Amino acid sequence: MITTLTSSRCLRLAALLVSGAVLTAGCSVGSSANTLDSARSKGTLRVALTEANPPWNFLDNDKPTGYDVDVAHELAKRLGIGKVEFIGSDFGSFIEGVRANRFDIVISGQTITDERKKQVDFSRPYEVNGVSIFVGKSNTSPTGLPSLRGKTIAVTEGTTQAAYARTKIPGAQIKTYKNATLALMDLGQGRADAALVSKFQGSYLADKNNLPVKAAGALLETEVNGMTFRKGQKDFEENVDKALGDMIDDGTLATISRRWLGGLDMAAELRDLPANQAG
Repeated sequence: MITTLTSSRCLRLAALLVSGAVLTAGCSVGSSANTLDSARSKGTLRVALTEANPPWNFLDNDKPTGYDVDVAHELAKRLGIGKVEFIGSDFGSFIEGVRANRFDIVISGQTITDERKKQVDFSRPYEVNGVSIFVGKSNTSPTGLPSLRGKTIAVTEGTTQAAYARTKIPGAQIKTYKNATLALMDLGQGRADAALVSKFQGSYLADKNNLPVKAAGALLETEVNGMTFRKGQKDFEENVDKALGDMIDDGTLATISRRWLGGLDMAAELRDLPANQAG
C-alpha cells in the first residue's frame, strides 16, 4: 500500500516536473528569442568583436576602442539600451556564438555573403572595406593575383579573405592566424610571401607596429560589411537598420569614420549602396 501510494505520487510529481520543464523551456525560448526586448530589459547590449583588428576594433589599455566600438555605443544609445558589453571572439566563432545566444550582435566587419545569410541575419551595410595584397617592404616584384600562384599566403581564419585565397589562388599554401596583426608580423619576418588584408587595417597596423610590409597592386575586391544577429529577430533588425540609416543621414557615422579611417567619410561610401543587401 505504501509502495503503491509512493509510486503514484512519484508518477504525478514526474508529470508535473516534465510539464513544468516544458513550460519553463517555452518561456526561456520566448524571452531569449526577442533580442531587442531582452537587451532593453537587461539594459545591456552584448556586442562581439575581435578586439584585435585596428582601426576597426582593438584594445587600448585593455579597453575596446576603434570604429566598431564607437558605432556600437551610438547604436545602443539609439536603441534605448544604456550599456554595451563587449565580448572578445574571432571570425571563426562569430556565427556559432551569435546563434548560440552568447552575444546579441556582432559588430566586427563581417562581410555580407550568401553563405553566411543561410545561418544568420545581417543589418544594412555599416562599412565597406577594400582587400589588398600586402608584401614585404623590399619586394619590388610585380604584384597581382597571378603573382600569388603557388606562394605562401597569410590570412585571418574565418574571413572572406581566407576563403578568397583558398578558391582564387591556385597552388597557394594558406597560413591562417587569429588576427591580421599576427599575419602581417609573420609576413614582415619572411614566413609568408604575401598577406590578404583590409587596406585600411593593414596600413594602420604596418604604421602602428613599424612592420616592414606594404600594400601592393590594385584592390582585389571591395567587401560590404554588416552587423550579424540571430535569425528571426525582425524587430531587432528593423530598429538596428533605422538607427544605422539615421547615423548615415545625420552625419554621425561620417564623424566616427573620419576619426578612425584617415578622414574617410564612410557615410558617403554607404549612400551609394542599396540598404537591403542583407536581405
